[in-house]
Amino acid sequence: MKLKFIPLYLLVAGMMACTGNTKTTTEAVDVDKTSNSWDKYFVGDIFFNDEALATEGSKIYNSIITNPKDYIAEQARTVLSTLYFSPEDSIVPVDTLLYYLRDVKGISAKDGGNGKVSIFYSTQHIEKSFAEGDTAKLYFETRGVLLHELTHAYQLEPQGVGSYGTNRVFWAFIEGMADAVRIANGGFTPDARPKGGNYMDGYRTAGYFFVWLRDNKDKDFLRKFNRSTLEVIPWSFDGGVKYALGNDANIDGLWHEYQVVVGDIKE
Repeated sequence: MKLKFIPLYLLVAGMMACTGNTKTTTEAVDVDKTSNSWDKYFVGDIFFNDEALATEGSKIYNSIITNPKDYIAEQARTVLSTLYFSPEDSIVPVDTLLYYLRDVKGISAKDGGNGKVSIFYSTQHIEKSFAEGDTAKLYFETRGVLLHELTHAYQLEPQGVGSYGTNRVFWAFIEGMADAVRIANGGFTPDARPKGGNYMDGYRTAGYFFVWLRDNKDKDFLRKFNRSTLEVIPWSFDGGVKYALGNDANIDGLWHEYQVVVGDIKE
């Protein structure tokens, strides 16, 4: 979830929707492992601040993530290699990344911009995720949530169509791509795909569709779709897929094809 200048009382409510699914997956990961080009990329100065030391969630987190800075940097490079072709691309700069543990409701959220990003992770959610004492499940959830929020830090944004809080196209792209990156890197269980809906629903509904386009139409779809926001102005979903897949591509036609292939509708 991406937050911008939202009052605190709205922030707490809104955070409940972000990265709300706690399932995990073993799906194939589409990250270029053949090159070390991202190894030295500057992901920003990472600062970890545990503001909930007295909570059980804090103790649990610190027991599974023993070096938060290195762990966050590793996941950041995974996100970058999913969104971009190489460090030479036009990449959103992140100079400082502040990561907090907080004893609050919700799950996790990203805030900030212009080079300074903050992300919090709820220790209450950590405790809920660890209710059965399953360390592997909690580790998987923690990574998936982090991939989603880090995508918000590094992804490009649509231009000419308003903002996250004012335009549904903008919002659906931002949240759909964040879950697409999570899906592409094994962040959900195989049964986590929502049935039906529309790509304008964002989150997993759009995310699984975007990854299907990557798997079935162009292996670089996610990277090209992200890049389309720099080239297609004003941005639109149809313009974005045409940029990525060619002028014959049509967003509604592709959505229909996807729904038929995955069995959500019958012709």
